Amino acid sequence: MSELVTGDAVVLGLRPAKLPSRALALSIDLVVVGTAFVLVSVGLAVATSGLDAAAFAAVSVATFLLVLVGAPIAVETLSHGRSLGKLACGLRVVRDDGGPIRFRHALVRGAMGVVEILMTLGVVASIASLVSARGRRLGDVFAGTLVVRERLPAGRSASVPPPPPWLVGRFAGLDLSAVPDELWLAVRQYLTRMHQLDADVGRAMAGRLAGELARWTGVPAPVGVPAAAYLAAVVNERQARDAHRMFAASRSSSDGSGGTGTGWPMGSPGPAGGGSGSGASVGKGPWGSEAVPDAPAAAPGVPAAGEDPAPPAATGFAPPA
Repeated sequence: MSELVTGDAVVLGLRPAKLPSRALALSIDLVVVGTAFVLVSVGLAVATSGLDAAAFAAVSVATFLLVLVGAPIAVETLSHGRSLGKLACGLRVVRDDGGPIRFRHALVRGAMGVVEILMTLGVVASIASLVSARGRRLGDVFAGTLVVRERLPAGRSASVPPPPPWLVGRFAGLDLSAVPDELWLAVRQYLTRMHQLDADVGRAMAGRLAGELARWTGVPAPVGVPAAAYLAAVVNERQARDAHRMFAASRSSSDGSGGTGTGWPMGSPGPAGGGSGSGASVGKGPWGSEAVPDAPAAAPGVPAAGEDPAPPAATGFAPPA
C-alpha cells in the first residue's frame, strides 16, 4: 500500500499543465531572464568598450549562452524543476515516472528551448503543446519530462466528497473492523485528491484501493458500481458509525448513567434477546454475492436511559436505481 500514498505517486497523478498556465510561467521567466540579459549586456558593453569587433561578438555570444540558456538550465537543475515562473504558477517539471529531474533533463529542455521558444518566438512550442495529450513541448518529449500542476486550490481537497445518493447506507452490513488504518488513509487521500489526478491514473488507483478494501472486508465491490463511488460509500459508512458511537457516548455522559458503553455502530442490530437473536445471519444479496454477518457492537453494554436502540439497517448491496 505504500506505493499509493508516496509523494512520487501523488506527483505522477497530478494533472499535466496545459498551454495557458505554461505560457504564463514562461512569460514570467522570459521577463526575468531578459532583464538580466539586458543588464549584463550593458555592463559588459561598458567594460569591453576597448575591444575590437571580433572580441565584442565573442563576448556577446558567450553572454547569450550563459544568461539565456545556461541560467535557466542551472535554475531548473538546482530547484528540481521549479523556475521562478513555475513557482509563481504552481508548476513543476518532473520525469515521466514522477521523479525529480536531473541536469541532463534540464540540459535537453534548455537546448531545445533555444530552437522552439527563442528562435521561433514560441510558435513551435505552442503547437507541440496543443497537439500533445499531456501538453508537452518538444523539449519535454526528447528529455522524457512532464510539466505538472503542483498546487491547486485548497478548497478542492478540504473534505471527502459524499457518495452518490443511491449508495448511501447500502454497505451497512460490511465488517470494517479489520481494515488497517493505512488503507483508510490511502483511501481518504485518494478521495480528497481524485479531481487533481489524471483520469487514467485515478481509475487505476481507485481500482487497486477498491480491491484492497474488498480483500479486508471479505465482500467484493458490487458489479456496475464505479470504484471511486464504492470507496466514497464505504468511507461514508465508517464516518456514520463513528459519529453514531460518539453521539451515544455523549448522550450517556450527559444523562449521568455512568455506563461505559458507547452504543451500537450504525447498521448493527440491537441487543441479543430482543427477537433478533444473537447469531449473525448470512444470506444472498441482490448482486448474487453472499452478504457478510452483521457488524459486532463496538463495546458491551446497554443503551443509555431514554435512548432507543438504533434500528437495524439494510445489509448487503443494492443495485443503483
